[in-house]
Amino acid sequence: MHRIKTYNTISAKGLDRFERERYEVGQDIAHPDALLLRSHKLQEAEILDSVTAIARAGAGVNNIPLAACSERGIPVFNTPGANANAVKELVAAAMLLASRDIVGGIAFAQAQDPGMSAQDMNALMEQEKKRFAGAELAGKTLGVVGLGSIGSLVARQGLDFGMEVVGFDPALSVEAAWRLPSEVQRMENVQSLFSRSDFVSLHLPVLDSTRGLVNEEMLTHFKKGSCLLNFAREEIVLTEAVVAALDNDQLRCYVADFPNPMLLGRTDTLLMPHIGASTAEAEENCAIMAANQLKAFLEHGNIRNSVNFPAIELERTTDYRITIANRNEPGMLSHVLTLIGDEGLNVADLLNKSFGDVAYNIIDLDEVPQEGLLSKIRTVEGVINLRLIEGTPG
Repeated sequence: MHRIKTYNTISAKGLDRFERERYEVGQDIAHPDALLLRSHKLQEAEILDSVTAIARAGAGVNNIPLAACSERGIPVFNTPGANANAVKELVAAAMLLASRDIVGGIAFAQAQDPGMSAQDMNALMEQEKKRFAGAELAGKTLGVVGLGSIGSLVARQGLDFGMEVVGFDPALSVEAAWRLPSEVQRMENVQSLFSRSDFVSLHLPVLDSTRGLVNEEMLTHFKKGSCLLNFAREEIVLTEAVVAALDNDQLRCYVADFPNPMLLGRTDTLLMPHIGASTAEAEENCAIMAANQLKAFLEHGNIRNSVNFPAIELERTTDYRITIANRNEPGMLSHVLTLIGDEGLNVADLLNKSFGDVAYNIIDLDEVPQEGLLSKIRTVEGVINLRLIEGTPG
């Protein structure tokens, strides 16, 4: 029986992935094998010794102590792409709201006296509608910074709007490149993208290289009168620099999913309460993906979409599998294999991959390894943890 402790409210469609006869799931699990959460700010003290994996039903993992998890050999999973369509649709709404004063027009209409006659109201609307005039998206240039699951959808959407689309991503994967429409023009650097774009949409994770990316210096490269959209992470943009750029008309408007006190009350900002992924469909997709990843790890030791461990999957061929997380140092695997061979056990299959300072091994054995052997492997210098997975493959 595997035990999963949940934080926050997890979609029932995700929780249903855990078969009741094989999993115990809930918020009051005493010694969990894994943790499943959304926005809960996880503290190191909450990660008990029994925990072998953590999954977040969402893309960002800044609410999880990654360094501590890596040190203990605990893979942390996220769900990239599961909420991509929800964010893409909100970005579309944001661009439309930023192009035409839809918000102002709605507020004006709602503020009228309900006792006014329909004839007088129609006349007033016709007279005042010019106050809320705007521009069309077609023919404008959209710059997309970050061309992953969300950014590639936003780029495609821009093309559907009739926009010219330029993109920049210094770490574009082969998979992401295949998703990207050929009409999207790849820029050599972010400054060139800023200078060409009427709209700039950010879709980057928070890394040392992206924190504060849009700062005072970078904003000087923006096309004068352009619009910046941030539905990625607040930390990518320095709010003080945005305020200054709005004040001097370098930026025409700023649309963000992260309200900040410095931006409140301005007519040139549109602020939303971090609702990019707040759709029933996105929450279901994230929960299902997170649950599937935990099941694959707990039942077979396979790793998909981990932010601190290598992607590694090995089809089960025997009833006995051991997985080992260790420091990524020369000779570790050969040392372990020697110990296995000394016990007279045959290795049916194995796979080894590394991610930074961590290496991960999946080893299938023809016979069950005894506790004495497992203890020897656990005491090898550099081995972080070991799991024995028993059961019929499938």
